[in-house]
Amino acid sequence: MPLTHEEFAGLTHLGSGKVRELFAVGDDAVLLVASDRISAFDVVLPTEIPDKGAVLTGLSLWWFDQLGDLVPSHVISSSVDEYPAELAPYAEQLRGRSMLCRRLDMVQIECVARGYLTGSGLKDYRRSGTVSGHPLPAGLEDGSRLPNPIYTPSTKAPIGEHDENISRDDAAGRVGTELAAELERLTLQIFGRASDLAAERGILLADTKFEFGHDADGVLRLADEVLTPDSSRFWPADAWTPGGTQPSYDKQFIRDYLVSTGWDRNPPAPELPDDIVESTRARYVEAYERLTGISFKDYLSTA
Repeated sequence: MPLTHEEFAGLTHLGSGKVRELFAVGDDAVLLVASDRISAFDVVLPTEIPDKGAVLTGLSLWWFDQLGDLVPSHVISSSVDEYPAELAPYAEQLRGRSMLCRRLDMVQIECVARGYLTGSGLKDYRRSGTVSGHPLPAGLEDGSRLPNPIYTPSTKAPIGEHDENISRDDAAGRVGTELAAELERLTLQIFGRASDLAAERGILLADTKFEFGHDADGVLRLADEVLTPDSSRFWPADAWTPGGTQPSYDKQFIRDYLVSTGWDRNPPAPELPDDIVESTRARYVEAYERLTGISFKDYLSTA
């Protein structure tokens, strides 16, 4: 059955995202629960991807560990056995797909890094020769490697609306010059570390987005999910060929299917057929296993 906040009737529900349910735990913590929902073009699809929430959670936790020396995360614990007593009745629903986290004051922009040209960045480039104010060389194609990774912040749109790329100056106007500079520095530093780790495992990190927030002590922390197939484009390095859509371990596969149906990108979205669901799940699981070196079954059995 689809996971919804109604399953946790005894908890204080703070809100629903495209994928996650958010609950208050005491005064200074929140519980993030990753469902198996999937979105495309900022629309939540009616069909779920089995185990997707567990993949996102397990992969995020692995990346938080790899990046901990660069920036602290919001995670307090992901072990249901360590959760407060009020969460005990929901242990099995939470196991493997939840994180107990510090409550943060979230920064109201999304921090995007791009190492390759595709997606909305490609559209901007074709229109203006730039992406978020970064001038790029002429002649780049879909899938081209950029001369250097670039920081391209975007707005945070409500569910059903579309994020919009903004310039670095616009980002500074929204969050302040000092914080904007720190977000850019951290985003590119994290992207560099993640790109190197992924490359060692035969994967190109084309682009990704991060979210940050300040805790009660004013510490800037990496939040939400990080470097998952939902928030990133992962391409097999041995199949990379600029000039078109790349094979991937992310939801680009679903985007391509939806485009083929003629859907106009407005809700409601069409149901996904079984073969698309199964292939998407396989791509998500392969991303987890290739990046972490851990069997997904082992993750589920120890979560």
